[in-house]
Amino acid sequence: MPFLLSRRMRFLYQFFFRLAGWKTDGDLPIHLTHYIIIAAPHSSNWDFMVGLATRSIMRLNANFLAKKELFIFPFGILFRKLGGFPVDRKKPGSLINDVLNHFKTEPYFVLALAPEGTRKSVEKWKTGFYKIALKANVPIVMAGLDYGTKTVFFSTPFTPCGDLKLDAAHINAFYSPLRGKNRNTAPVMLD
Repeated sequence: MPFLLSRRMRFLYQFFFRLAGWKTDGDLPIHLTHYIIIAAPHSSNWDFMVGLATRSIMRLNANFLAKKELFIFPFGILFRKLGGFPVDRKKPGSLINDVLNHFKTEPYFVLALAPEGTRKSVEKWKTGFYKIALKANVPIVMAGLDYGTKTVFFSTPFTPCGDLKLDAAHINAFYSPLRGKNRNTAPVMLD
């Protein structure tokens, strides 16, 4: 496994996760081999650490997307070892095709990403995850980081129906009660 999920790392993640008062609520779909996890709200650098800890504790083998600027030496080595893919935010179209190729060719591929696309406050989410889920015909699992209760919530998987308004309402219902570290989640309002 290319990720830093060794037994010792898992123990350290569990120790600090619990020490900080965090917990998880919900299960991951271990019966699925292909799906997308969307994590929100994304309002702090700490979200990444909470996500890494959660991934390790739950024994999830998932890749993630991050801005290409994070993959500059020497940190790029670490982010790739953790399962990261660099994203050139100026060329989003090529990214979708690259990810679709992974879903088609890999026997197991789970992708986790933050649909807000940034830690800054946004008025609507990026739609790449939605387009990928539809084109790859894979379900979406929602992961919510609630700093108010220090809980990472997981939804049951759902397959988007292609009706953006209906799917956005379903997604927004899950995320609307959650509180990020620096702000609440943005309204989904996909376009």
